[in-house]
Amino acid sequence: MIPRLLSFLCLRLCVGQTDIPDNGSPPKPSLSVWPSSVLPTKSSVTMQCRSPTPSEFFVLKKEGLVFDSKKPNDSTEMTEFHIPELQQNDGGHYTCESYSKWLNGISSQPSDALLLLVTGYLPKPSLQAFHWGTVAAGSKVTLQCQKEGSVLGPISFALLKEGRSSPVQMRSSVGTVLDFSLQNVTARDSGKYSCVYYQPRARYRASAPSNPLEISVTESPDTMTEGYTPPDSLTEGYVMGNLIRLALAAVIVLIMGGFLVEAWHSQRLSPNRPWPHNAPGK
Repeated sequence: MIPRLLSFLCLRLCVGQTDIPDNGSPPKPSLSVWPSSVLPTKSSVTMQCRSPTPSEFFVLKKEGLVFDSKKPNDSTEMTEFHIPELQQNDGGHYTCESYSKWLNGISSQPSDALLLLVTGYLPKPSLQAFHWGTVAAGSKVTLQCQKEGSVLGPISFALLKEGRSSPVQMRSSVGTVLDFSLQNVTARDSGKYSCVYYQPRARYRASAPSNPLEISVTESPDTMTEGYTPPDSLTEGYVMGNLIRLALAAVIVLIMGGFLVEAWHSQRLSPNRPWPHNAPGK
């Protein structure tokens, strides 16, 4: 009893009063994933469990059952769990818990659940957009994901973006089609999107991703047509401008030449023009 009380007091003094929940257990850790929580079969994934306080060791659980346990890395607040060669049965909800360095035998509350999906076990869906390509900032973009009609049972959809470790949106549907809406898009929403559908219960079978669809968001509607000229158009414009300037110069030279010829001809026919015998020296 006394050692546990001393440990409890030490934790409050060393870590800080606000770091300890009222129930005396360590604060819950966070669980993140790299490179993504939606990956194809046979790829590898790393899950990082991070605690706000120093921990003795960490436990990774899948669907509430212990999946792996590890001591911290160099930092006592974090460790990593690696899963190589992902298979279908690796899909599911994961959480992690930390065991405090001072509160012996007391674990934290579980982290927020992270859903890992292993793709490639159902036919891939199609993804289309009502507004795609280049869109103006502030617009609404609707992306429609449609699954293979032969797949039965409850289905959930996930919208993915290239370079992002977690889905942009995840929603359930009773039909074969689901619309994802991106409201008030900004330049940060530019990128390549795809979607998958999956069975939202044990086995978590997931489809292969749809073909990617790229969206580019401009800062204003005017920039969709102004402020940018493709390189080929720049070259063509430069050549055309030179040709026009050369043509104008040629016209000016012809006009001036016409004036000179007319002046010379008029002077030759003038009656006041002196004859050669009146010239000096004659």
